[in-house]
Amino acid sequence: MPLDFTKHFPAVPQEFKLRTNTSCSWRVTVRLMGGMVTLDQSWTPFAAVHQIRIGYMVTFKLLTPDTLKVIVFNDEDIEVVTKCGKHNDAFAMNI
Repeated sequence: MPLDFTKHFPAVPQEFKLRTNTSCSWRVTVRLMGGMVTLDQSWTPFAAVHQIRIGYMVTFKLLTPDTLKVIVFNDEDIEVVTKCGKHNDAFAMNI
């Protein structure tokens, strides 16, 4: 994410909750690197479970200062829906 994205936060959190379209939530750590805000630890399993591929579009909507709603669209602009039951318990949490 561009560093300008951080202007929407009182302070950049060390961790975000990513809430999906099926109301599942994941915790991912945040790191500032090279003028960018990156989603670090747990992003890779999140992307794998949600089958995010090159050409897909991922949108983020700020819900609270530490929670982002994530919607994934495939390369045909169709929203991707992944059920919580497919999540690996080591990386997922239900709120």
